[in-house]
Amino acid sequence: MNVDKPNPKSGRSFFHSLYWKIGITFLAIILLLSTIYIYISVFTAEMYFQEASQRLNAAIAPHIAAENKCFIDGKPNEKILQDVFHDVMIINPAIEVYLLNKEGKIISFYPHDINLELQYIDLEHVNEFIRTKGKEFVIGVDPKNLKTEKVFSAAPAYENDVLMGYIYVILASEEFESTMQFLFDSYILRIGLRSMSITLAAAVIITLIALGFIMANIKRITSVVREFKNGNLSARIKQKRKDELGEIAETFNDMADTIVRNMEEMKTMDNLRRELVANVSHDLRTPLATIQGYLETILIKSDSLTEAEKKKYIQTIYSSAERLNKLVEELFELSKLEAREAKPKPEPFSLAELVQDVKQKNLILAKAKNIELASELPRNLPMVFADIGMMDRALQNLIENAIKFTPDGGNILLKLENINDKVRMIIKDNGCGIRTEDLPYIFDRYGKGKRAGISDNKSGLGLGLTIVKKILEIHNFHLTVESDEGKGTTFSFSIPVFRPDQSFEKQAQHSTSY
Repeated sequence: MNVDKPNPKSGRSFFHSLYWKIGITFLAIILLLSTIYIYISVFTAEMYFQEASQRLNAAIAPHIAAENKCFIDGKPNEKILQDVFHDVMIINPAIEVYLLNKEGKIISFYPHDINLELQYIDLEHVNEFIRTKGKEFVIGVDPKNLKTEKVFSAAPAYENDVLMGYIYVILASEEFESTMQFLFDSYILRIGLRSMSITLAAAVIITLIALGFIMANIKRITSVVREFKNGNLSARIKQKRKDELGEIAETFNDMADTIVRNMEEMKTMDNLRRELVANVSHDLRTPLATIQGYLETILIKSDSLTEAEKKKYIQTIYSSAERLNKLVEELFELSKLEAREAKPKPEPFSLAELVQDVKQKNLILAKAKNIELASELPRNLPMVFADIGMMDRALQNLIENAIKFTPDGGNILLKLENINDKVRMIIKDNGCGIRTEDLPYIFDRYGKGKRAGISDNKSGLGLGLTIVKKILEIHNFHLTVESDEGKGTTFSFSIPVFRPDQSFEKQAQHSTSY
């Protein structure tokens, strides 16, 4: 277990923590949104004020035009207009009144002391106001300030039913608007500040409380992660939440389980490797010692040995070297299979022909022990789909294994059966069998099993069965074994039948695990 180390980040500033970073970010966002909200509120209130003013005073211009003769003989009636304009402004000092001709030129206005920057009024807005009778919000130009627009009231002026011009009334004079704007801004400012203060205070409290809950969960997760890092491999996050933090906790727990499982597997593999090294060292040492011993005998007693003795010693050396070479080849082949360097190349072939070939190669070895090597191969068996080279190697190993553990005068049966779109391969012997306690470990390359009734010098099962199992695994084939101690052992596996109606690629996907 690792010794706890000081956390280099534990002394960091509190305000550098994620808690305050998120909190300040939330507050900045809220402040920005509050500012935007106040701006929209002010703009909306101002538009509301202007539209309300226009709706309430829309009848001023039509009233002036209807109750007074604004033109006499085609000219402005200055005396009447001044009295009327004066009376109207006394009633409502916020307005400014203009008399326009048919082209929109200002020909008279009140009060007279104002300075005009515009001599013509765009009649488009005037006609729109007249057309809608002031029921729609329309903004017009301010003759005193080209940069601003004002709400207005307008009406046509007639003389003897002939259009002579227009009455154009600005409903909020510059002085009135300045005063109203000051009061309005002051009021909005007070309301905005109060609203923003209340909103910010509430937001700060809610944000800090919410972040407190969130950060408490994060700190708990961090604590468990740190505990796991410091060596407590059983540390897990107790989290029942279904949100993102719950997903993080579940992911960490799964990751921790995987790490612990991998560590256990690595420990097991390390122990097995050590056992393998010991077993392989023993298996290599025996033929090497034999070779070395007989070579020393030949060198020391070369002159006193007969030709028959020399031939016998050399034959023993050759057999030991052959045994040593076979063991090295098996180790090399197994390492390639486990590293997945040897990839199967499936193709259609006749399994019956392959069995006959492997049988012929092993007849001499079987006859040497007076073993009957028989076969039952039904006619018209369909072709199978697998790597023929690897299947040849698997059959060879299984038959060699059967011959090795079958006593003199015994028999071995090679049998094929066509079952459910598969051809089943059976290798059955009447040898000594495998002890029940050793049966689960016969394919383990790191272990050594014992066949019943076999002395210790033949107890090693070698790597042949391990190679067979690995070859069948990469083809997705399952190898089964049945053994009755003292009566014999049966190995079997099935190979899928080749289907001409399917592509090689599709069948290969089902025939290999790569």
